Amino acid sequence: MPEYPFTAADLEALRAWDTPTICNALEMVAPHRRGHGFTVRPLVPASTTLPPICGLARTGTLRAAHPSGRAKEVDRAARIGWYEYVAEAALPTVVVLQDLDDTPGTGAFWGEVNTNVHKALGAQGCVTNGSIRDLDMIAPGFQLIAGVVNPSHAYVHIVQYGQEVSVHGMACHHDAVVHADRHGAVVIPHDAVTKIPSAIELLSRREKVILDLCASRDFTVAALREALSRADEIH
Repeated sequence: MPEYPFTAADLEALRAWDTPTICNALEMVAPHRRGHGFTVRPLVPASTTLPPICGLARTGTLRAAHPSGRAKEVDRAARIGWYEYVAEAALPTVVVLQDLDDTPGTGAFWGEVNTNVHKALGAQGCVTNGSIRDLDMIAPGFQLIAGVVNPSHAYVHIVQYGQEVSVHGMACHHDAVVHADRHGAVVIPHDAVTKIPSAIELLSRREKVILDLCASRDFTVAALREALSRADEIH
């Protein structure tokens, strides 16, 4: 198994914050990543109340608009190979699955059965530009962030896995750290994982100066200007 500069506990700790807050922290600890590495188009969450998910990416591609053209046993082998791939992880995972169809979401890979299977395999959820279904029967605690909701499987089948994929503008490779919630998803550089909590603590102290002023009766533009300067001086 590969070694990582973080632990399962480090990944779990990042679930305490929403994805926008993680993005804010990345602007500080990995400023070169400010303009990329996150989803840039709307996604549909299966649940708006589940906590964020954070884990190692298990990447793959699928199609659903047309039959695979492969023999049934080849399709089954591809599906089993995918499950084995997802299972081979020492830390919790997040699936990042790119739908390659011209109209992504024609057929849903995710529903009652696959959410339960993947939860049992150690995944916390999935980020996909494809479709999801069975919204009332998804495995408890398993989050889906998807392109669309759709009622049919169509001809859904796994194409490939383990390669770099792109979901709504977010490029993601195998074993990348992915954080996601109802706002979308972001890839966290490995060397930034353990730096994020302290960055969030600093950002929270800076924001408090502004938020406290906004809630007070002393708010003026002049006071805001002074508060912004004081916030910048907090280290």
